Amino acid sequence: MLLVRLIIESFTFSINALRANKLRTILSLLGITIGIFAIISVFTVIDSLEKYMRDSLSSLGTNMLFIQKWPWTPPEGESEYPWWRYMNRPVPKMQDVDDLLRRSSTADKAAFFFGFNTTIQYEGDVAENVEVLATSYDLFDLWSLEIERGRYFTQSEMFSGAPMAVIGAELSDRLFRGVDPVGQQLKVKGRRVLIVGTYQRKGTDMFGTSMDKRLHISAGLAASMVDFRNRDMGQTINVRAKPDVRKDAFLADIESVVRSIHKLRPMEDNDFAVNETSVISTRFDAFFLVFNIAGAVIGGFSILVGGFGIANIMFVSVKERTRIIGIHKSLGAKRYFILLQFIFEAVILSLIGGVIGLLLVFGGALVVSNAADLNLMLSFKNIFIGLMVSGVIGLIAGFVPAWIASRLDPVVAINAG
Repeated sequence: MLLVRLIIESFTFSINALRANKLRTILSLLGITIGIFAIISVFTVIDSLEKYMRDSLSSLGTNMLFIQKWPWTPPEGESEYPWWRYMNRPVPKMQDVDDLLRRSSTADKAAFFFGFNTTIQYEGDVAENVEVLATSYDLFDLWSLEIERGRYFTQSEMFSGAPMAVIGAELSDRLFRGVDPVGQQLKVKGRRVLIVGTYQRKGTDMFGTSMDKRLHISAGLAASMVDFRNRDMGQTINVRAKPDVRKDAFLADIESVVRSIHKLRPMEDNDFAVNETSVISTRFDAFFLVFNIAGAVIGGFSILVGGFGIANIMFVSVKERTRIIGIHKSLGAKRYFILLQFIFEAVILSLIGGVIGLLLVFGGALVVSNAADLNLMLSFKNIFIGLMVSGVIGLIAGFVPAWIASRLDPVVAINAG
């Protein structure tokens, strides 16, 4: 009970001291506010970027493989990307999908896709540099796509290369401006293409798997527009594993099947890449570890400056209130009461500065989130870190001035001029 009363009295004294010296309080707050703003801003940006990337990875699925000409990362143990090794590799072919599904014991579904950019036209409106995604039928299930209006292709429409398309929500808004696009015709590479459906708006992830800005057609129709059989246009075979198949068994099976399709001899190197999302995830772990360390160092220097500012102001405060300290001690105030009074003042100063810094981060995150695609969120973890760092800095910065104040001789203090 005595401890609680002591804490309350010390807290009250410190609050009154802060009110009595508003300018000094504001100057003290400024340093710690900038420090907390700097360190928590860095952590917030890094955490939000990490969440965005990991959400993008998870949207691709952990049970997915991507058979392509080019690997996503350098070979294990190498830091540079040896692009010259891959230049003469063949591109994946659409007919490989059927062979792969027939021979593999672990593959559930597979789809072939590639993309190209072109200008499309609807009546008098023209949209330039639109990405046209050409695929086989099963991409709809692999990517968990959702139709908002109309329908998806039938299997026979995909196989025959019928002049039909499904359009993304953002591209639809850009061209049709409120008109229902289903049943309308677009002109693509000189061909008239009927819109049979629109995709639900999903937003774009870091891998561009969103369909919002794309025009989706069959690979059969694309064959009449571009020569994708003999050109590298990012051709990919996306394969999904059957339920309960282990990742290593899936990877080994798919690699063996594709080697068989390509008729590679046992000692020959692969002339294809089997990419998986876990490779990128591992790279991200190292990437974000470095950024978190860098953020902590940068923010640490800012916090250190703020801490020195509080310590300096507290030394001034002790000097200005030397007589008052002497009077308190002559009236029976204990050393720990004087010590706690100044420590509380420093901690409260630091916490107020920290809260203001967190509010600035929150406001900045809202502005950036509304202005950009990246959704910045001030997490509870970072709020806790900000408050903890503020409190600890206040405690450290205020301890030495508080200790000096508590050790003053009451007679000398009262007579201090």
